[in-house]
Amino acid sequence: MNNEFRHHIEEEDLEPEEIQLKKPRRKVREPEGEKAFFKKLFTEGVVTKEAATDMLPFLLFLSVLCMLYIANSHMAVKNIRSIDKLNKEVKELSWEYKSLKADLMFKSKLTEVAKKVDTLGIKELTEPPKKIVINTNEH
Repeated sequence: MNNEFRHHIEEEDLEPEEIQLKKPRRKVREPEGEKAFFKKLFTEGVVTKEAATDMLPFLLFLSVLCMLYIANSHMAVKNIRSIDKLNKEVKELSWEYKSLKADLMFKSKLTEVAKKVDTLGIKELTEPPKKIVINTNEH
């Protein structure tokens, strides 16, 4: 009660102009969250607008380096995939070559050739071939 009485007396002692000036102040709420942190950091904190502007070329350089790093990794992965694809193709072609070579070796046997040409009416020789000799004087 004692405080209320003093407050009342102080208000009576003040002139009407002073009473109007002395309005209760409202507390200003500051924005909450990350926005407030960054706002305080750039306005009052460590980084000023001038310092941020001075750091801009370096930040651009770092961003270009990051993009080059990402592009390089993408190209490396692409090259590895193409190498794997080519290795698979080489293996398949090697298998095809070996199978064709084995098939050719089988078909070029004397018995297999005799079976194929028998349908054409050509038969296997039973006599050894005769040698034709030409003298140099006859010609």
